[in-house]
Amino acid sequence: MFRIIKKEPLNPTVTKMVIEAPLVAQKAKAGQFVILRAHESGERIPLTVADYDRSAGTVTIIYQIVGATTMRLDQLKEGECLTDFVGPLGKPTVVEGKKRVAVVGGGVGCAIALPVAKSFAEQGTVVDTVVGFRNQDLVILEEEFKAVSETYRLMTDDGSAGEKGLVTDALRELLDMNAYDEVIAIGPLMMMKFVCKLTKEYDVKTVVSMNPIMIDGTGMCGGCRLTVGGETKFACVDGPEFDGHLVDFDQAMERGRTYHAFEENQCNLFRKEVQE
Repeated sequence: MFRIIKKEPLNPTVTKMVIEAPLVAQKAKAGQFVILRAHESGERIPLTVADYDRSAGTVTIIYQIVGATTMRLDQLKEGECLTDFVGPLGKPTVVEGKKRVAVVGGGVGCAIALPVAKSFAEQGTVVDTVVGFRNQDLVILEEEFKAVSETYRLMTDDGSAGEKGLVTDALRELLDMNAYDEVIAIGPLMMMKFVCKLTKEYDVKTVVSMNPIMIDGTGMCGGCRLTVGGETKFACVDGPEFDGHLVDFDQAMERGRTYHAFEENQCNLFRKEVQE
């Protein structure tokens, strides 16, 4: 069993949990993920490793409460245990050999972008960070990003925090000022699509994390199939990171909507259980 050491709400819909999982903590790297089950009869879901502490034997996950499974996960309290916590899975971020990178995070994707930015900084790479949220109430991990970034740009749709605008607005300014070895974009599929469209203008290599479409996490369900450079790939076993300029984002977004009706039905059933 995997004990919840700490549970902390980061905003009204996003929660951070620190999990006791020493074997996972010993091997985890930025960009990888775990598969967990909150209960014995629960659904298996993939969540990215947000942080790890090898000496303490803990792994941090950050999740958005959007579906029935994350609703059930969020019912657990400090001191209680998860049934399963398997990993690390997926290929880690390649951080070696780069002098300067720009890390772009959107919404809860910032929880995945942070360990990537941190790993680059630990390698001595100069990191510029752009993060985007709808409004100030949803902003997370601001101080953590500042600690590992040469430049930190916070963008909000309504201008209630940081600067008003899109992450691509700030990224364009940074691209005009700096030469980057790589841009890493992690967040909603639509955001990553337009980041890649922008960086293609500047001929800058861009890596994206396709974790939003993962389901099973082992390559068996086929739910995370995507087309990369005309070839079929699986986000969970071939990624989750890919060359963003080669990803068919329109196909990926269509696939991401496949189980929407089922997910909504499960959320309604969970709400009914809670009310009863």
